Amino acid sequence: MDSKEKIVSAFKNAGKPLKAGEVADAAQVDKKEVDKIIKELVGTGEVISPKRCFYELKK
Repeated sequence: MDSKEKIVSAFKNAGKPLKAGEVADAAQVDKKEVDKIIKELVGTGEVISPKRCFYELKK
């Protein structure tokens, strides 16, 4: 499982919007890597930001 899959899995398991640091802890991935991947996922529309600094999978 690569970092992107771990991050998507962390969002699925949480069931609520998460901060990047919470995603990093849940996925056990470095926060800088999480920030980079979240930016990619937001760009592709897979992840949205319901409020500042929080992210969740698009429903």
